[in-house]
Amino acid sequence: MAQPLISEKEMIHQLTLLFLQNGFNENKAQTLAQIFTSSTLDGIQSHGINRVPLFIEYVKKGIVKPNAEPSCVSAMGGIERWDGHQGPGILNALKCSDRAIHLARESGMGLVALRNTNHWLRGGSYGWKIAEAGCIGILFTNTTPNMPAWGGQQNRLGNNPLVISIPRPEGHVVLDMAMSQYSFGKIHQYQLNGESLPFAGGYDHNGQLTHDPQKIMSSGKSLPIGYWKGSALSMVLDMLATLLSAGQSTYEIGKRELETNLSQIYLVINPHTFHDEDITSKLINEIITYSHDVVPNNAGRRTYYPGERTLATRMHNKIHGIPVNADIWNSILNLIDG
Repeated sequence: MAQPLISEKEMIHQLTLLFLQNGFNENKAQTLAQIFTSSTLDGIQSHGINRVPLFIEYVKKGIVKPNAEPSCVSAMGGIERWDGHQGPGILNALKCSDRAIHLARESGMGLVALRNTNHWLRGGSYGWKIAEAGCIGILFTNTTPNMPAWGGQQNRLGNNPLVISIPRPEGHVVLDMAMSQYSFGKIHQYQLNGESLPFAGGYDHNGQLTHDPQKIMSSGKSLPIGYWKGSALSMVLDMLATLLSAGQSTYEIGKRELETNLSQIYLVINPHTFHDEDITSKLINEIITYSHDVVPNNAGRRTYYPGERTLATRMHNKIHGIPVNADIWNSILNLIDG
């Protein structure tokens, strides 16, 4: 079945109505609608439009608190700790990104450690925001346990997404990756499309690696990137986020029925501190050109730097409309009508 194409304007309009109906004021509703839409516009349906019904469910259950505001609980120089008070993860992430940018412009580097927040949806949204501000960003979050540590069968790690963004006039470099081979949102996208994963992405109930998204969603066990290496990196990111924010670890988050009270890090570096923008641009372009200048692999694929295809997808969808899953879109319209 063909996916319906929705204009950016229409998606923002409908989502704003939905968020207004669920306790958000005009400013928050519009901001949420814009972020959900921008992720979908960039081709990340799994952490955009597809997450809207679940987000509304969390609001109705009181997990996401529409009126909560993040606050600074302690500060020392360019480092601050904030508490999200279980507010919307998107709004908390935007606030902490802005604050880290401000600190970096003052001191060259700024770090905001956030606790008691909710899912930030697409972490890359804040990487793009920081790059647009002319800064370098290193961001990460912990999650509920949804991945076995290498060598074990039970879930003990989160897939703990990591974002690294680098500003560049010709197109920002933005890495947005989970510590699992595929995020659960992406696995769900394959499931909605009735497709198998190109590579093994997790385990079935018998502990066997599988390409079947349904079996992975059912078992709740994703595969660490790089096997033991991804397992170790996930654990260290959880440690850093928990220690720096004085928040909750994946272990504590996993005690709850639903994922909340996450810990996150927003580290921003101001590259203009060194006053050598020309050198910086030359070095980045040199690396990108070197990576591009290769013979395509046997599958005929070429190489891309992180974030390179996003701009092309964004422009295509702005012109032609955003493809969405029909069932997801209808469920959102029904939520508004209801």
